Amino acid sequence: MNKRVMIVAGEASGDLHASSLVRAAHALEPSLAFFGMGGPRMRRAGVETLVDAREMAVVGLVEVLAHFPAIVRAFRTLKECLLSNPPDLLVLIDYPDFNLRLAAVARKAGVKVLYYISPQVWAWRVGRVKKIARLVDRMAVVFPFEVPFYEKEGVPVSFVGHPLVDTVHPDMAPDEARRSFGIDRNRRTVGLFPGSRTQEIRVHLPVIMESARALRERFPDLQFILPLASSLSRCDIDPFLRGSGLGVIVVEEKSYDVIQVCDAIITVSGTVTLEIALMGVPMVIIYKVSPLTYCIGKRLIRVDHIGLCNIVANARVVKELIQHEANPDLIAAEIGQILDDPAYAAHMRDDLKRVAQRLGGGDCSSRVAAIVMEMVA
Repeated sequence: MNKRVMIVAGEASGDLHASSLVRAAHALEPSLAFFGMGGPRMRRAGVETLVDAREMAVVGLVEVLAHFPAIVRAFRTLKECLLSNPPDLLVLIDYPDFNLRLAAVARKAGVKVLYYISPQVWAWRVGRVKKIARLVDRMAVVFPFEVPFYEKEGVPVSFVGHPLVDTVHPDMAPDEARRSFGIDRNRRTVGLFPGSRTQEIRVHLPVIMESARALRERFPDLQFILPLASSLSRCDIDPFLRGSGLGVIVVEEKSYDVIQVCDAIITVSGTVTLEIALMGVPMVIIYKVSPLTYCIGKRLIRVDHIGLCNIVANARVVKELIQHEANPDLIAAEIGQILDDPAYAAHMRDDLKRVAQRLGGGDCSSRVAAIVMEMVA
């Protein structure tokens, strides 16, 4: 076919879903050439990454301003590619503030646009639906409740299911994972999930470590494990772990194997809450941003929950501790209840099963790949 597709993902979760899409598309048409912005998973899938997504993984007004020069450089690089040698299709993965501007460039260049994993128009900035209708040729959405938002504006939209249904599978049996990680099967294990961005690590890992210390005092047999996101390196987390005395086990790029061996998890908000929900592990969700970002967001966000597992359930199935509530006392208290109260933990697991059922039946990437083939033909 000799068709070229620019694909753009701006953070670790987008890198994961984009890589699965590329593999599914290559299964249909091996000659498709993918290039754009992404991370290590996309590179392994065969994408020529002109921009490394790790430079773009920031959130919040203050944080974005600090990284603005890198964001501008990335945008100019991709814009120049779109205008000088237009691809047959632009595939955008989430990352809306950046990607919608890129969609406007594609529109001027006459390049068709597929948006996979919708901006959270149901959470805030509802007016973006009209902007998307002007700039995007097709939406592939991962939550069924997103479809009406686009149908109302006349945007061609397909619910393709959530890609995590296909990807959230451990590589090892639980006992094998415990042996591999050096976990004592006779001791309970708490997972520490501080995020996939360096900014999140700086903000969340200190309070998570304080929470872990409080839990160790209450439960002397506890052991702790931390999965290191592909977008991070050991030097990002080691300063927070050294001298803790907790013996935190750090595992690189095996987060699903880590999740399955945990009795409870302390996690930041984000896609990871859906991954944990799909594996049915009780958790507490925390999140902290700069005071300015929080004040602005509090006035703009239109949903009752920030955790995606709670948004999908349309109920508070998992406790959320945001800003000042994300403190060691409250975090340790919630994890302590999960560990101490079997009925409480069992009820949470039942709720998480219902969340998983709402995410579709799998084979998501193949559905999106079929849309890609249709649009480049």
